[in-house]
Amino acid sequence: MTDAHRAIEAVWRIEAPRLVGGLVRLTRDVGLAEDLAQDALVAALQQWPECGVPDQPGAWLMAVARRRALDLYRRSERLRRKQEEIGRSLEAREREREAALDDAIDDPVGDDVLRLVFACCHPVLSMQARVALTLRLLGRLTTGEIARAFLTPAPTIAQRIVRAKRTLAAAHVPFEVPRGAELMARLPAVLQVVYLIFNEGYTATAGDDWMRPALCEEALRLGRILARLVPGESEAHGLVALMEIQASRMRARTRPSGEPVLLLDQDRARWDHLLIRRGLAALRRAERTAGPEGLGPYALQAAITACHARARTQEETDWPRIVALYDALAQVAPSPVVELNRAVAVGMAFGPAAGLEAADALVDEPALSRYHMLPSVRADLLMKLGRLDEARAEFARAASLTRNERERALLLDRAASGAPGPWPSRT
Repeated sequence: MTDAHRAIEAVWRIEAPRLVGGLVRLTRDVGLAEDLAQDALVAALQQWPECGVPDQPGAWLMAVARRRALDLYRRSERLRRKQEEIGRSLEAREREREAALDDAIDDPVGDDVLRLVFACCHPVLSMQARVALTLRLLGRLTTGEIARAFLTPAPTIAQRIVRAKRTLAAAHVPFEVPRGAELMARLPAVLQVVYLIFNEGYTATAGDDWMRPALCEEALRLGRILARLVPGESEAHGLVALMEIQASRMRARTRPSGEPVLLLDQDRARWDHLLIRRGLAALRRAERTAGPEGLGPYALQAAITACHARARTQEETDWPRIVALYDALAQVAPSPVVELNRAVAVGMAFGPAAGLEAADALVDEPALSRYHMLPSVRADLLMKLGRLDEARAEFARAASLTRNERERALLLDRAASGAPGPWPSRT
């Protein structure tokens, strides 16, 4: 890959969500907007290697997409009919559309991105389709990466995304942040999307990099906006708390060479204590606004991360409390991944034999059959129990299941070294 192509890839990761959001605002068609964005990317691939990357690459991409959108608009049958119906007013309408695109170019805040999230989370779609489509458009995740997040086959995800685009187009879904009851109805899906985007940035599903920080930053930005939109919603504050505290560790999660550093091996002096304070404050807001049913899933996960954040050393971590919080989380949001994270906590709180018993109970869980964290957790517990041959085999199996090169190298190194060490849960 040439330097120009690497630059294009980096620009695309940053600018694509805003580009698609601005184009949806113009066209009111998610599928068409993504096609126009892809056309602009193709133009960049053709021109930038020869002419160089422009000073404002996002504006360049939007300008190319705008020209193509206007060309399509002029050629469309709809334009012909409108020319017959409204004559001269067409020019004024076209000027308004051009002005809307110019506004999108000059929109550094990215409010269009939030509108795009809410449009894709419209109730005309199923919850799973909403999340999959938004991850594809906003997070620029591949269908394989989204499938990994859902523990679902990739072809199933691809079909959901195609059907979702068609459904939104047919329903003429408005491109706006809703208000009142409609906002609250879409909020759970939006919160889920934001956190899945954060997770993909925090630990990339595939590729050569352990993290994709730009995704974490965008998820945090959206989460903070959501919390301001719905200040009385505990889960919005809980999600912000969870992301702030997790993001506080990012500087300590890799060595200078890019190799991953596991949670309990991290230099806590490198944690961002401003983000920790912000996260703990958001957690307090989540606790104050919680209803009689208690904390929701995001706030409970934030409480788990807070246990790590408050511990000055890994030995001071309150693992029994973490187990209790996972027990509560399993009640309000049961899932195999929650049970696997709980097994890690049980192993730290009550010994590796107890943790392995909890992990072994998940071996036949279909949703975890291709999930690399199950064999990696079992491997670590087996190694602590001195069952080294079994542990090495599990580390090797985990390495064969992950598609992140940094993670694969770490797992293979653990298998080769034969040295026990803590393998953290997602939180």
